[in-house]
Amino acid sequence: MDTSLKRRDYHRYCWKGGEKGGAILCCGGISAVLAYFFYRSFLAVIPLSAIGILAFIRIGHRKAETVREELSGQFRECILSVATLLQAGYSVENAFMECRQDMALMYGEDALICGELNYIKRGLKINIALEELLEDLAVRSCCEEIAQFAQIFALVKRNGGNMAEVIRSSAYQIGRQIELKQEIQILLGGKKMELMIMKAMPFGILLYIDIGNRGYFDSLYHNLAGAAIMTGCLGVYLGAYLLGELIMKGITAEMA
Repeated sequence: MDTSLKRRDYHRYCWKGGEKGGAILCCGGISAVLAYFFYRSFLAVIPLSAIGILAFIRIGHRKAETVREELSGQFRECILSVATLLQAGYSVENAFMECRQDMALMYGEDALICGELNYIKRGLKINIALEELLEDLAVRSCCEEIAQFAQIFALVKRNGGNMAEVIRSSAYQIGRQIELKQEIQILLGGKKMELMIMKAMPFGILLYIDIGNRGYFDSLYHNLAGAAIMTGCLGVYLGAYLLGELIMKGITAEMA
């Protein structure tokens, strides 16, 4: 694969405009909230910034996952357009180059799939095989649906067959997988909301007690015994947070 081609790595999120600054402020706010509720000390923000950094990384991972899902949906429409062009008499390479116009009309010039089709077009012009370009996209995108299509395409290209029908069938299968994932997200939407409420509830309770009974928690702050107790409470909270995330992830994987 020619490394002169500019290729996007979908494993990592490419921050746009003020997104990164907003995420940093949000994660800094998380560290500040933890420092206030558990230690009532500004200095505690310094060690707790490690949690903010982990939160920032987590936000990046979630955004990258959203981008991959977006690319997967656009790729399905792309190969449907390719199948139509094949039936109209185009070669498969020309079909991938020509379908960019349809994708631009459907998603806009800045769409992810338009960028990938630009890379494919440039790759084909310097004689890189289409199956190699698709395999590269599958690796970079880390999308199961694109990887499956790349494998099927390479097999059909090597052994022969009705390319238009294979591509159309693959598009249908990708569509079904995307719809299944969307249905799972809808079913889990309520559970995710409950989990968010449970994450925020301890802070709401602490704030309510603190407002209603000033000085109630003073004995837990600014002394070694209190700091040890609150550190233990922070560990329990973070453990419960991670456990909730793992349970939700396990449920999603099981349903898929």
